[in-house]
Amino acid sequence: MPAAVTPDWSLERQHWVRGYFRVAGVDEAGRGAWAGPVTVAAVILPNTGGELPFADSKTLSAAQREDLAAEVRRIALAWAVEHAWPGEIERLNILGATHAAAMRAIAALNPEPQALVTDYLRLRTPLPLLAPPRADALSFSVAAASILAKTERDTLMRQLDSTYPGYGFAAHKGYGTSAHRSALAELGVSEAHRRGFRPVAALLQRRLLD
Repeated sequence: MPAAVTPDWSLERQHWVRGYFRVAGVDEAGRGAWAGPVTVAAVILPNTGGELPFADSKTLSAAQREDLAAEVRRIALAWAVEHAWPGEIERLNILGATHAAAMRAIAALNPEPQALVTDYLRLRTPLPLLAPPRADALSFSVAAASILAKTERDTLMRQLDSTYPGYGFAAHKGYGTSAHRSALAELGVSEAHRRGFRPVAALLQRRLLD
C-alpha cells in the first residue's frame, strides 16, 4: 500500500525561488452538488516553511475542519471566501461559475497575492499559476483553502435546510444522495437547486410532461 500523501511547501517553493512570496492557495467545495452554491476560498499563509496541521478537508472530520478553519483565519496573511449561487451556475455553467468565484476570492485578498496554487483550476490570470491535480493533498496553502471552502459552504447548507425544509440539506449538503433524490421526487425543485444539473433537469422535464 502506498504511503499516505501529506501536504508540504513543495508547490509554494516553486514560486518562492522565483521571488513570489505571497502565494495564495485556492480550492472549491460543492462543485458536484445538485443544490446550493459552489464555494471557493483563497488563502495566503505566512511562508515560514514550517509544519502546519492543515490537510485536505475530505480527510478530516467535521469537528477537525471547524477547529482548523479557525486556525487558518488566525494565522493567514489574508483569506477570502466567495460563492457562486445556482443562478450564476446556470448562466456560466459549473466550471465557469467556479472560475468566476475563484477570481473574486483572489481579488478580495489583502495583501494581494503574487502567485497562485490551485487544485487543478486552470484560471485565466496574469499571476504565475501552478494547478496540479490533488493540490489540496499536496500544498499547505491549498489544504487551508479547502478547509475554509468546505466549512463555509456547510454553514450555508445548514441555513438552506431551514429555508427549504424537507430536502435534508443539512445532512447531505446538496449532493446527490438517495435521500436527496427521494426528497426531490416528493417536494419538487426548490430555488436552491441547480436546474441545469442532469438529475434536477430530468425531474423538471418529467413534471412538465405530467
